[in-house]
Amino acid sequence: QLQLVESGGGLVQPGGSLRLSCAASGFTLDAYAIGWFRQAPGKEREGVSCISASSGMTYYADSMKGRFTISRDNAKNTVYLQMNSLKPEDTAVYYCAIKVLWCGSGWPAGAAFGSWGQGTQVTVSS
Repeated sequence: QLQLVESGGGLVQPGGSLRLSCAASGFTLDAYAIGWFRQAPGKEREGVSCISASSGMTYYADSMKGRFTISRDNAKNTVYLQMNSLKPEDTAVYYCAIKVLWCGSGWPAGAAFGSWGQGTQVTVSS
């Protein structure tokens, strides 16, 4: 059964860091682009970051550039999202999802992504 499981969320103070993991089971991630998305209460889902298969090209939403880093370890079948300099507005449930090969220009909308995980809560608060 194809499944993605996110982990690593939690409560962190502003300016702190977290590393989220997206682990795949039932298939191998190396042929897929992986996207991270988030949804805060009362807000629409937004794209956070994406990493393409093979080329490893990475993409970030403007508000995450310089603070977040996406990476993949195909040997561990896992994608990571390192989040630094966290702000209260980063509070949300974070999800990962897959798309064949490339992120594509429309990746932030997430419409072409599937096999969404259950999400992991990130709360940034003092």
